[in-house]
Amino acid sequence: MAELIIVFREVLEGALIVGILYTYLNKTEQHGAIKWLWQGVTAAIVASILGSILFQIFADGFEGRAAKLFEGIVMILAAAMLGTMIVWMAKNRNIAEDLKEQADKALSGDKVGYGIFALSFISVFREGIETILFLYSIIIKEGSLNITLSLIGAALGLGVAFMIFVQGRKVPLKTFFNVTSVILIFVAAGMFTYGVHELESAKVIPYYGGSVVDSGNSLVATRMNGDSKIFEIKENSDRNKVLNSANKWASRIWDINPPINEDKSYPVLHDKGAVGGLMKGLFGYNGDPSLIEFISWLLVLGGLGFAWRKTAV
Repeated sequence: MAELIIVFREVLEGALIVGILYTYLNKTEQHGAIKWLWQGVTAAIVASILGSILFQIFADGFEGRAAKLFEGIVMILAAAMLGTMIVWMAKNRNIAEDLKEQADKALSGDKVGYGIFALSFISVFREGIETILFLYSIIIKEGSLNITLSLIGAALGLGVAFMIFVQGRKVPLKTFFNVTSVILIFVAAGMFTYGVHELESAKVIPYYGGSVVDSGNSLVATRMNGDSKIFEIKENSDRNKVLNSANKWASRIWDINPPINEDKSYPVLHDKGAVGGLMKGLFGYNGDPSLIEFISWLLVLGGLGFAWRKTAV
């Protein structure tokens, strides 16, 4: 579901920018510049597709610990960009006036066509790159991407833009952006937290919380809530790996995930199940978070929510 909201919003934002520029150029009778507008849009779409392919090739080159490190950095970067976008959209309420000013500057220059081309290309390409990064982050966290929901989101974004600029209907964009911003704040918090999770797995961030006691041939891991588990150290086992597993288990502050079904499928309320997975994608839900993951989620959620609320009011 997160991909639907993200693609819907990104496509709508890009379509609004193009629609505002087209309407302004048409009203000011700058018909010659309109072709440069569409050329910039086309070039930005092509560049975004090529960028997506190159990014995927680059990302597939990582394995093991390097892959976890790369994915952790990407998740945190995506969360930062998503949070910045949310606050920026709340702050810049007169985006139409800003675009008109930028268009006027481009039209007043010596190379009018190139100016409009650059303005449309940069505006749309920025949305495209953000979409690529956000969707890749969803793939990392969920293990896959729902293409159908992504296409529905794109269609809805284009449909709303069509109603505004072609049919002249009034759409409550302020309400729309407010509602989606609240949802995306949770999505950003979930992305950041999963980035922390990957950095923990890559051993960049140590596991905090709980305790592990060495009993010779076994390790006794105890969580903050008092739960304990014994990790046996067999003769041929790697002691460091067993110790890492024990520290990882001890760092979890709780585990409310239901047991996996006998057929190896996940129960609906498991964070990989039908309902739990949906909550994980939208709100960053985690059935067994580590202490540092939970703290990170609270800090990002509270900090970003406060920044958005203060800016939007």
